[in-house]
Amino acid sequence: MTSFDLSFDYRCPFAKNIHLHVLRALDAGAEFSVNFVPWTMSQGYKDEGAPDVWNDPAHDADLLSLAASISVRDQQPALFLWVHEALFRARHERAIRLVTLEELEGVLAPLGVDVALVKDDLASRRPHAVIGESFLKFAKFEAFGVPTFVVGDDATFVRYMKPPTGDAEDSIKLIESIVTLIAAQPELNEFKHTRLPL
Repeated sequence: MTSFDLSFDYRCPFAKNIHLHVLRALDAGAEFSVNFVPWTMSQGYKDEGAPDVWNDPAHDADLLSLAASISVRDQQPALFLWVHEALFRARHERAIRLVTLEELEGVLAPLGVDVALVKDDLASRRPHAVIGESFLKFAKFEAFGVPTFVVGDDATFVRYMKPPTGDAEDSIKLIESIVTLIAAQPELNEFKHTRLPL
């Protein structure tokens, strides 16, 4: 069983790419144990001296999809993987900003999500506290973006340029190769192509 934590923010296209590969691999039966961890890009851009974004209602729209997914993950877990994929696709393939409850409900309700339960959870701000706890957990790794894999005690940011297009086995091999490289080569600090593939 391959185990890892994997951070996400629905606004990031690179997070979308790698998470869709993970989801396709899991759907195909890959033996991955994945802890999906919320991580907000907004925290890095807040004004100096301003409250943490998860404690600041002014940022609630930015965090809405992230907080809603945490609500589903924790309270309706059988639906989480479907919701996770749907939110990424809504944001990046359908150009839905996911910053209003109406937009969110349009994505969640067709999947059978109890939207009233999600709204109650959001109103309690419990998911916002989870986002804060997760962000601070990743801070010990000096995480700076999504998606970041955590394998054992090592965190690695991965920017993968393409979503799944082929067989599910391709996604399984991709994720296995990334996790294996992280675990086997901790001394490899940076590995980056100098230009995008043609």
